[in-house]
Amino acid sequence: MRTTVLAGALGAVLALTGMAGAHGPSRLKTEKTVTLDATPAEVWEVIGRFDDMSWHPVVASTAMTPEGAAADVPDESTRVLTLNGDGAPTITEQLMAIDNDKMMYKYMITEVDTAVLPVTNYSSTLQVSDKDGKAEVLWKGGFYRGFPNNEPPAELNDDAAIAAVDGVYQAGLDALAERFGRVE
Repeated sequence: MRTTVLAGALGAVLALTGMAGAHGPSRLKTEKTVTLDATPAEVWEVIGRFDDMSWHPVVASTAMTPEGAAADVPDESTRVLTLNGDGAPTITEQLMAIDNDKMMYKYMITEVDTAVLPVTNYSSTLQVSDKDGKAEVLWKGGFYRGFPNNEPPAELNDDAAIAAVDGVYQAGLDALAERFGRVE
């Protein structure tokens, strides 16, 4: 009897172990930084407004919804980014927190076509800090790949999601480095 119970328990553990790989995607994370030849306040003046992404080269325009919404009040601030490109794709983002003293805001994507950005459940932080009198910009995010089930197509897998977000971050940081100069 004891051997049968032990064998049954061992079988159950092995079955659960086999299912561990079948749970779907894990949350992905990425971050990029750049140190700029400017003061933190100068850089925050450019990137610290949730209602203005004109500094980012892939963003054609930013609109707040509803019109007249406060650009610095969490739960009221939603922006629609119209991107450059065919069909003028959009991404809708909601401000989650902003701290002008810490030169940081957090936001999440509430609506995006995975053909535009192959992610779901995306949240991000953009922050400027002082690094020896220069501005260090940190942009980090957490998200899931665009395909929620196992065996995603290549354009919606983990690698595609990370590459797409890294590309967005890098394009923005490169534009800031072009504007302010990069500290090596």
